[in-house]
Amino acid sequence: MEFWKLFVVALMPTVKVLLMTVLGTFLALDRFDILRKESSRKKLNTIVFFVFSPALVCGRLAETITPQSLLTLWFLPLNVLLTFTIGAALGLLLVKIIRVPHHLHGLILGCCAAGNLGNLPLIILPAVCKQKSKPFGDADICQKNALGYISLSMAIGSICFWTIVYKLVSISSGQISNEVKVDDSMITPNSTLEINQENISKDTSHTNHVKQLEIECTTTSIERVKVPEKEKIMEHIKVLVEKINLKALFKPETIGAIIGLIIGIVPIFRKLLIVNNAPLAVIEDTIVMVGDAAIPIMTLLVGANLVKGLKGPGKQFPVIVGIIVARFIALPLIGIGIVKGAIHFGLIHPDPLYQFVLLLQFALPPAVSMSTITQLFGVSEGECSVIMLATYSCAAFSLTLWSTFFMWLVL
Repeated sequence: MEFWKLFVVALMPTVKVLLMTVLGTFLALDRFDILRKESSRKKLNTIVFFVFSPALVCGRLAETITPQSLLTLWFLPLNVLLTFTIGAALGLLLVKIIRVPHHLHGLILGCCAAGNLGNLPLIILPAVCKQKSKPFGDADICQKNALGYISLSMAIGSICFWTIVYKLVSISSGQISNEVKVDDSMITPNSTLEINQENISKDTSHTNHVKQLEIECTTTSIERVKVPEKEKIMEHIKVLVEKINLKALFKPETIGAIIGLIIGIVPIFRKLLIVNNAPLAVIEDTIVMVGDAAIPIMTLLVGANLVKGLKGPGKQFPVIVGIIVARFIALPLIGIGIVKGAIHFGLIHPDPLYQFVLLLQFALPPAVSMSTITQLFGVSEGECSVIMLATYSCAAFSLTLWSTFFMWLVL
């Protein structure tokens, strides 16, 4: 297809996202007073979090994922993990260059690492599939496959977010469990030895005492070295398990993904719920219907939450520019190299839609869940609102351009 036609195809879904986001912003203004109150947005967000989003992931995965398709999609979870890892590395580089305050480190790393793998692709890809030009073939098949890819991405992204980003923000906020504080009265054996040596060096009667201390310190260090390797390994595992927040890891969205995968992969469940004339097909239809409500509501909430950015602190220009460069320039360019390299070595099956989804994962704005996690820890809420407002405003243009270029690459 011609580049201009691809640009029009990519522009339409972005305009839809922008219009729905603007509508959410208007609903949050004082004049309308529908989503203005924080309590209203929290209640709606709670419904999305516990009901709509898990239903969406569960229903779409159950419909599209089979044992055969799961084998062909093995690179997609790896691709999501790469976006988080590379984004976090770019965020760390940004932190080093700008030298921002410590309490903003987690926010910057999280915004660079976690992309919006949820509502934006859920609007963009079905809209692209329904275009008259049909760039990816039959609209119904394209939409069905696209929603399956997105649902799997959402599930993997949710796990990565609540493990990687959650830990980064918790560390920067200073809320680390089992934090060890060193008291002034705590003195190491070596420091004790040095103090004793200064105080008693003039007194020859204390020579034996100094030698005794040296022997005790040497014996202690040798005993520490001789700790069995098995005990060290078990100690490290114990610390790791304590640090992993299992409650944060198994969010409703992740549980919905697990249930959807089980239904799609296990033949007996698939026959009962998914196939034509399935006896319990009404349950699957209900789950899909409930899940479809997540797309518009999540987008409206994005617009409503952006209102905070208009009232937030305004002295974050270097941070905003850095995040925009990392997420909308550096990360997509790196993603092109990764996906093209995987195609060259035969790691990705030759499906243009699948390749487009992999590329799109590298060009998305920061995850809206960053607002949730800053509220959770009570740190950098104003800065997060400003960053979200700036990045999502920029995404209206960058997503269109990158989507056009990605379609030109894969078609």
